[in-house]
Amino acid sequence: MSGGRPVAESVPGTDPDAWLASLRRTPQQARSRARLARVLEAAERILVEEGVESLTTTRIASEARVSVGSLYQYLPDRGAIIEALAAGYFAKLEAAMDALVEAAAVERWEDPVGVLVDVYAEIYRTEHGFRALWFGSGLTERTRAADREHKHRMADGIRRVLLALHLAEDDETLARVCHAALLAADALAQEAFRRDTKGDAALLEEAKILLRGYLTDIAARYRLS
Repeated sequence: MSGGRPVAESVPGTDPDAWLASLRRTPQQARSRARLARVLEAAERILVEEGVESLTTTRIASEARVSVGSLYQYLPDRGAIIEALAAGYFAKLEAAMDALVEAAAVERWEDPVGVLVDVYAEIYRTEHGFRALWFGSGLTERTRAADREHKHRMADGIRRVLLALHLAEDDETLARVCHAALLAADALAQEAFRRDTKGDAALLEEAKILLRGYLTDIAARYRLS
């Protein structure tokens, strides 16, 4: 679609397997995997409704109707719970980026920055657990380290989008500027959703203006080189 937006339905939901892959011990039997996925869904409900402080193994086991002992095999403490939830959110964001890369290869976007910002604003808008986790005070060091790796993968997705749109050439400079753009966009998006659960529209628009200017500069560098 020329100048359009990738439809939200093309972005997959949070995959329980992404949660499970983050665990120190992964259940092998289908019944155990289903039980643990149910536990993590219960953890997300508690996170959204009660906050990160309520993410205890006892509270989650009660909500999921499983024994605390079975929970301890995979999620021994709050840190492990937070890390598993974060892995699911990272997976959804990265899947959305992969979908955008595929779309960029076959579509013509009049406003690439608008497409990217709108898609990710919608994820922030609808993923209440993601906001509750990121805006709370319970992130672990392992989660912060995983977030840094996640941001590098997201920046690489932006690089792939620019290449698919023929707006740049692939080199070390492109990787660096895409990482800078991602960090700026992420900081502005977080502030927009701290101000308003639906996203502060004026600040999101300012983010687009800032990033369009940066994209124009990036494209100009490659035209002149």
